[in-house]
Amino acid sequence: MASAEVGDDVYGEDPTVKRLEETAASLLGKQAALFTPSGTMANQIAVLTHTARGDEIILDSEAHIYFYEVGGPALLAGVQTRQVTGLLSENGPAALKQSLRLQDIHFPHTSLLCLENTFNRGGGTILSPEIMREMYSIARDRGLKVHVDGARIFNAAVGLGVDVKVFAEHCDSLMFCLSKGLAAPVGSLLVGTQEFIERARKYRKALGGGMRQAGILAAAGLVALDSIDRLAEDHANARRLAEGLSQLPGLRVALEKVQTNIVVIEVIGRQSAADVVRLLSERGVRCGASGPTTIRMVTHKDVCAEDIEYALQVAKEVVA
Repeated sequence: MASAEVGDDVYGEDPTVKRLEETAASLLGKQAALFTPSGTMANQIAVLTHTARGDEIILDSEAHIYFYEVGGPALLAGVQTRQVTGLLSENGPAALKQSLRLQDIHFPHTSLLCLENTFNRGGGTILSPEIMREMYSIARDRGLKVHVDGARIFNAAVGLGVDVKVFAEHCDSLMFCLSKGLAAPVGSLLVGTQEFIERARKYRKALGGGMRQAGILAAAGLVALDSIDRLAEDHANARRLAEGLSQLPGLRVALEKVQTNIVVIEVIGRQSAADVVRLLSERGVRCGASGPTTIRMVTHKDVCAEDIEYALQVAKEVVA
């Protein structure tokens, strides 16, 4: 980062940012890419670029864009969200078909389908390329664009042992984070057609995402993209953590949903999730309560196998 060659990225003059964008586009099999400060910004730029005010977008009722992005689609793009339960599942195509409105003067124009892979609030589960292909076909037949919140799309690719391009084939745009599983300090990439990215760049500037000597940050992103294969270590650590926690009284883990680097734990004893999180934190095990009775743990490059064993021992003592 310290030795990165830099320039003014707002004017398209930062060579390291350009290299990162070209690398990202090539990895995903898309024409172009746009470097943004965050995944939330990239998602909102995609919504703005694909829609018009008064439109409707379709997404899962637990989707990150709906749940964790501060009402951005309504606030920024002026669009209505139609939340569909089970959209990010094997039953997604059927759920999508059922959610599509008839043509009627009383209804908003539906212009965008938003998918998410891996599914954060689903416990890091993977939406298979086959299901994505089917949903993309349904959307295309109805004139909808498809955007994928692929914050952890490389976790999905490593989890299935496939080229990440197979996911990007079934969408018009895709966002992925450098700062989650890939472990860079900051940044996300939005990929799509050249025309889409040119329009998206204008929205990035409007939202305050135009950066000057951003090559310092882009350099870290290039290192992250050279480290994709190591995500398998995170998945193995998450599996060991999940299996160990599932054996403790007062905790329940749906092991079939532990497919990547996220572990969701249900607290079924007398303690609340917040109580367990506090007690774990006091012993150096950091995690978060994702609901009154649920805890979310995420493995990453700074968590090793020894850390997993320590976390399991502490958890055993806490729930006892």
